[in-house]
Amino acid sequence: MSLNLIRTRRPLVHCMTNTVVMNFTANGLLSVGASPIMADAIEEVADIVQISDALLINIGTINARTVASMKLAIETAKEKNIPIVFDPVGAGASAFRLETARQMLSNKQITLLRCNAGELAAIVGANWQANGVDCGAGDANIEQLAKEAALRFSCLVIVTGKHDILTDGVNVKCIDGGHEKITQITGAGCLLSAISAALLASSQEPLRDLEALLLDYKHAAKQAFAPIGTYQVQFLNELERLSEVK
Repeated sequence: MSLNLIRTRRPLVHCMTNTVVMNFTANGLLSVGASPIMADAIEEVADIVQISDALLINIGTINARTVASMKLAIETAKEKNIPIVFDPVGAGASAFRLETARQMLSNKQITLLRCNAGELAAIVGANWQANGVDCGAGDANIEQLAKEAALRFSCLVIVTGKHDILTDGVNVKCIDGGHEKITQITGAGCLLSAISAALLASSQEPLRDLEALLLDYKHAAKQAFAPIGTYQVQFLNELERLSEVK
């Protein structure tokens, strides 16, 4: 099981993430045996990266100060050779977000780009109608765009949705399953990005193990089915249970 790799390794994940999802992200990492740390002050960000096993960059609530800190964190993580996961939340919602996302990908330092179809389309310049930070709709071939992005930015790409796509630019994995209720809680995608960072810090076969993680995540989403008020709690319970299966 992919989540058991995390529980065995117990990586420390530096999460530079958005303020909306910090608590859920931290608790989600803890549920699978990882440890979260969240620091975005430019005065300490390099020191925090130095003690971490993976770095998550999430631009959900960015500003000029946090962007500068994130760029320094990426440079430090690259020097330390730890995995970097980039979540371009709402990349198409504003020019500032889009330019930030493209800058962070342009140096080819990111290990994994984890996004939805609308964010991917915005980043690569495909025709798509985004809806704020949500996926939106369009006619683009998302599988092909994911492959192109993986090759352009020299990274793995996960595009989540009803059907998840995982690619390294050559190989493509499509993962079905899950439950639509997962889309009704805030931060499910953000947590997946964080857990992906924890997994990359624990894996010797990233493509295989990320595919397994996507299957586990969809399984947890389906098994956790409950009224919306308790769904989030049940979802974390399922992740914990799956992480204990060897």
